[in-house]
Amino acid sequence: MHDDLFATIDALTEGGKLRRLGGAFARFIATLGHAEPPLLVAAVLLSELEGRGHSCLVLADLAGDPSPLLGWTDGEWAALRTAAGTLPKHAAGWRKALQPNEQVWSVGDLNFNQPLVLDGERLYLRRYWRDESTVAASVRSRAQVEHPIDTGAVRKWLDKLFDHPVRDGGTDWQKVACAAALRGDVAVITGGPGTGKTYTVARLLALLFAMAADDASSLRIALAAPTGKAAARLKQSIDAALDELADKLDGTLPLRALAGRMGAARTLHSLLGARPDTRSFAYHAGNPLDVDVLIVDEASMVHLEMMAALLAALPPHARLILLGDKDQLASVEAGAVLGDLCADAENGNYDDVTAQYVEAATGETIPPAFRERPGSALAQRIVMLRQSRRFGGPIGALALAVNRGDGDTARAVLRGDTSGQLHWIEAARPADVLALAVQGRAGTGTGYRDYLTHVQQGATGDHAAWVRDVLRRFEQFRLLCAVRDGEWGVAGLNDAIEQKLEQAKLIVRRGEWYVGRPVMVTRNDYATGVYNGDIGLTLPDPARPGSLRVWFSDGEAVRSVLATRLRNVETAFAMTVHKSQGSEFTHTAMVLPPQANAVLARELVYTGITRAREFFTLVSPNAAVLGEAIAERTHRASGLREALGG
Repeated sequence: MHDDLFATIDALTEGGKLRRLGGAFARFIATLGHAEPPLLVAAVLLSELEGRGHSCLVLADLAGDPSPLLGWTDGEWAALRTAAGTLPKHAAGWRKALQPNEQVWSVGDLNFNQPLVLDGERLYLRRYWRDESTVAASVRSRAQVEHPIDTGAVRKWLDKLFDHPVRDGGTDWQKVACAAALRGDVAVITGGPGTGKTYTVARLLALLFAMAADDASSLRIALAAPTGKAAARLKQSIDAALDELADKLDGTLPLRALAGRMGAARTLHSLLGARPDTRSFAYHAGNPLDVDVLIVDEASMVHLEMMAALLAALPPHARLILLGDKDQLASVEAGAVLGDLCADAENGNYDDVTAQYVEAATGETIPPAFRERPGSALAQRIVMLRQSRRFGGPIGALALAVNRGDGDTARAVLRGDTSGQLHWIEAARPADVLALAVQGRAGTGTGYRDYLTHVQQGATGDHAAWVRDVLRRFEQFRLLCAVRDGEWGVAGLNDAIEQKLEQAKLIVRRGEWYVGRPVMVTRNDYATGVYNGDIGLTLPDPARPGSLRVWFSDGEAVRSVLATRLRNVETAFAMTVHKSQGSEFTHTAMVLPPQANAVLARELVYTGITRAREFFTLVSPNAAVLGEAIAERTHRASGLREALGG
């Protein structure tokens, strides 16, 4: 039964168009009861889309042509449709075909924990429906909370904390963000690079301490981020900002003592108490976190399942403050939570009550353009920072053009820059990438030769200081790829760069591990305390000649793990744009593939550009691919925005 259908599914799998999990899942669904071809086709495609970051399958996409969504040709979809026989031609027909199946729970009907959930016009794997429902319910509930606010006291403190005039006399959205975050139990502060998200949240912390008065010392605050590097950067930025504020306030608030009580920023996995070999966490609704305020940076990287776990573990009274750039790439795993939360942040959608509160608490006026269509309770808790104080010049102009989808301007900026910040290798060859990796680009002072030369010289004094210097030099430059496989992807380039560095006598490879090898952790390892996304450098063990350790930056400190204890790592001379989120490099070089593909879109290009602090180099064997990528927007199927009331 269904032999032709499964044969076609297997052929698409062998052709790289489907994950093996999709066919296995469809066969599992078939074992649970009678399954008509429409159900099996839906199960296969739902599994495939989940692997591509979608949290559900929209029936309207099934009714039309899902080929663009899947990156298939018309012929591949036609082959699957032919093997299935008759498939519905509209969403209502798909709903009618799926609803009666015993493997599908239609929301509102009797619930027997079926693996598939049909909610309106969307089909889910049960756990993603549950996660989406958890996030929507929690965020809606928290957004409805209204704390009593002494606006006069808030105004007094904000005037002290923000004593710089806003350029061009516009609205100080940083002030507005602080005031908005006081009102409820959830707040979202979004903005591009250099708009001052951590600068703002440091002042928000000072404001929370000030408004807590005698209870400030007992205020329990936790800092977290999806990766160790992002967590370390968050802590460093906030500590520096609070230290500066302590001097500015001249002892009015004991900010240094209060900041010291916060402790280190942690990864979300560490915060929630991740446990080996299980998806569950030590902290959950029955054992909530011991916090009053939780600040999460790089929220665009937080996937749906993690956000659901985080909200479930957050005590009912606690405030959640999310920071992130809504225009960056969404999480690697399913969901686009920050994007859904901030779907209409550009327009503000503030109501009169919010506008009046903001004026009383900050002295700032929300422009009429952001009050034309008053939005939900959540909209009143979201503030977009709109002025970049650091990220300007050609790199900023390029990022803005890409974000607008303006390919012509993006190309003009790349080709017209005379400052040396931008460079475009338009008809690149593999040799161009290798030369860039080894030597860097003239005038940038970067490239892997710099840190490897320092490694060869060895430590001459304080070993920890030498390690910190080597790590700092390595972080000056990074090669980012849009794809993993092939000559222009992470796998091919890492191998080619290793060979080139060996030819240049900058490394000596004697097996997998060698001095100078940069590695990225690809799986959480609780035994060694390293987490997915952490990047370290392989250096000699000063205590054991001949042994190698991998050193990781931990803020101002460094820590190390024996190389032989790290099993889930990959070489990291080149890394994907996805994995670079939460990091910045003095010089970032981004490599595009020769042909456009399903993952290459505007958000990926924007994210790659905004990893660069001072210099950005674009490497493309086919210049036309840039325009195609900018024209393509990432779309992730989700019901979260609708469930939030947006």
